[in-house]
Amino acid sequence: MSGNINFNGWINDDGSENYKCRAWVNFNGSGTVAIRASGNVSSITDNGTGDYTVNFATAMPDANYSVSGSTGTGESSRVFSRYGSTQTTSTVRVVCVFPGTALFDDSQMQVAIFR
Repeated sequence: MSGNINFNGWINDDGSENYKCRAWVNFNGSGTVAIRASGNVSSITDNGTGDYTVNFATAMPDANYSVSGSTGTGESSRVFSRYGSTQTTSTVRVVCVFPGTALFDDSQMQVAIFR
């Protein structure tokens, strides 16, 4: 045994109490918005400065999922946040902001959805 973990299917597909990342995306949110890499994300909608909608390729089982993310390249403080109080089974809206100032288009945006 090498100590490596073998992965043979999605965690949680067997109805267990384990939960998985159901969607993720790494995208450029500055200039022309573009996905670098993703899983279960069909596209990103640019809603304006620092404001994006993540569109899922396959819908979530319900809207009670958790949204995690990060932004920035270490040059200065930026905050990732889910936008507003509405997330649907097919989309979630996220923003990038300089704390205490305004929304900001960041070239490094990462979002992960867990359920």
